[in-house]
Amino acid sequence: MAIASHIIAIVEDESSVLKALQRLLSARSWVSKTFLSGSQFLASLDAELPGCLILDLQMPEMSGLEVQKTLVSRGIEIPTIIITSNTDAEMRERCMAAGAVAYLLKPVRRQDLFNAIDAARAASRHYGPVRG
Repeated sequence: MAIASHIIAIVEDESSVLKALQRLLSARSWVSKTFLSGSQFLASLDAELPGCLILDLQMPEMSGLEVQKTLVSRGIEIPTIIITSNTDAEMRERCMAAGAVAYLLKPVRRQDLFNAIDAARAASRHYGPVRG
């Protein structure tokens, strides 16, 4: 499994939100790969690890928290930013305890997302700059 530190993975089950996030990142010249489900994203890890992960919390089939727990159980560390409409403080704490570096509420503000990506990248000693 190769490390593709310049890639930001986006896992979001709503295609319109997924496309909007991808456009937002491309406006900053960041490279992204998109996935409509957690299982689709996890299957992609056999080929490469992204440098950062933007992960929707509430998805059918497999929640963002379940994706996080699967990454931890596999010993995979990817700086992860949770995006959600869930304002529950306990859920936020669970996600942060599972390794998320940020928990952003939808609709996600552009600058908050950019700041979270920058922080995620700075927090990881395994990956280089996002811009590629």
